[in-house]
Amino acid sequence: MKIGDIELGERPIFLAPMEDVTDIGFRLLCKRFGASMVYTEFVSAEALVRDVKSTVNKLTIADEERPVGIQIYGRDIDAMVEAAKMVEQAGPDVIDLNFGCPVKKVAGKGAGAGMLQNIPKMLEITQKVVDAVSLPVTVKTRLGWNHEQLIITTLAEQLQDCGIKALTIHGRTRSQMYTGEADWTLIGEVKRNPHIHIPIIGNGDIKSLNDADRAFDTYGVDAVMIGRATFGCPWIFSRKELTLDEKIDVLEEQLRINIERCDSEEMRSKGKSAELCGILHTRRHLAASPVFKGIPNFREMRIAMLRAEKKDDLLAILEKCRERLRLEPLHQ
Repeated sequence: MKIGDIELGERPIFLAPMEDVTDIGFRLLCKRFGASMVYTEFVSAEALVRDVKSTVNKLTIADEERPVGIQIYGRDIDAMVEAAKMVEQAGPDVIDLNFGCPVKKVAGKGAGAGMLQNIPKMLEITQKVVDAVSLPVTVKTRLGWNHEQLIITTLAEQLQDCGIKALTIHGRTRSQMYTGEADWTLIGEVKRNPHIHIPIIGNGDIKSLNDADRAFDTYGVDAVMIGRATFGCPWIFSRKELTLDEKIDVLEEQLRINIERCDSEEMRSKGKSAELCGILHTRRHLAASPVFKGIPNFREMRIAMLRAEKKDDLLAILEKCRERLRLEPLHQ
């Protein structure tokens, strides 16, 4: 499979762009374990154009994570075009347009999945961004606004006509948010459409590589994207099963990477150290990691883990978790 001139191999599996999740430390780990392509946290076009430092920082990428995409969202045409030009200067391999985020603070303002209620504007933004940059432009969206407006089969052709190089489809409507089951039947229908010649990437309810394999076999998609199942589980991309010790080693490494890569100058301006910044970046992954599900009566340890503000304290808690798991192997 290729996006533009980017060769991604057969049956590639991507890390989905997710706010407060896909920071650079996590992306590097996912890449190491086999992610074919990774994406940054999504970036607000308006905030980028206003030079909001925390947003600009999201454009930082490392050569080790390539190929990497930077995803932007917004409702203003000029801001999206200007932001795309700024993103191009950051040097990603792909610029992705987010027309799929369902959360109220994004979609409720007409951006993200909110664009599914204004298709002419979505298409105008897409066309103008494609015309404004030389990098491959891709789109991520949903099946439609609700089940009465399942427009993806027509929309896919319209977006392709704008010049995008790949389309990612999350198998839910905006109204579903993340509830219910993802419907891959329409994703498969888009892929089978003889008028579609760009890669189709399927997304939604992929919780393992076995799920990804079934999606490839059943729906014929060109790539599969994994989102929420990666939380605290960057090894999900690996065909090799890690031991519990190895998994905890990875989580500890993620903590160290995040502390090293935190923008300490920005954090100092907020009264936070790089150490605390790194811990905050890691907390969501620790809270969601399947590693700890085997620990009986884990609640108190989990609370302590999420309250720790020093690296050594958090590492000590993780070591206690390691010992508990060794004593309770049958719970895994």
